[in-house]
Amino acid sequence: MSNDKVADFLTRLRNAQKSQLATVTCPSSNLLVAICNVLEQEGYIVAHRVEEDGAKRHLVVELKYHEGEPAIRQITRVSKSGQRKYTKVSAMPKHFNGLGISILSTSKGVMSDFAARQQQVGGEVLCTVF
Repeated sequence: MSNDKVADFLTRLRNAQKSQLATVTCPSSNLLVAICNVLEQEGYIVAHRVEEDGAKRHLVVELKYHEGEPAIRQITRVSKSGQRKYTKVSAMPKHFNGLGISILSTSKGVMSDFAARQQQVGGEVLCTVF
């Protein structure tokens, strides 16, 4: 496991979907649960849950497929631990002509770029999903 939990989580999602797995399990954190909430609200995953195994918590994500194709075609990490990327509301780009989303960490919590525009907040761009 790497030091960047978000990048590790995104890689596990990509690898699981390439292998056509139904679920993927990874170590849980509050940030990863918030990212899963956004992915579930936007319809990219079916569901997620946190399972406890003694002192350890695991995040289990049920992946979504449509006619054998994964719902997440591309998911990339934008803000890395070595170089953080922040954006203002006015400079927030639309990905894939509005078909994709960006997931942001804002002062009001983790949310999609659409929700951030509605609430007029900017923040750190965690990843983009298409």
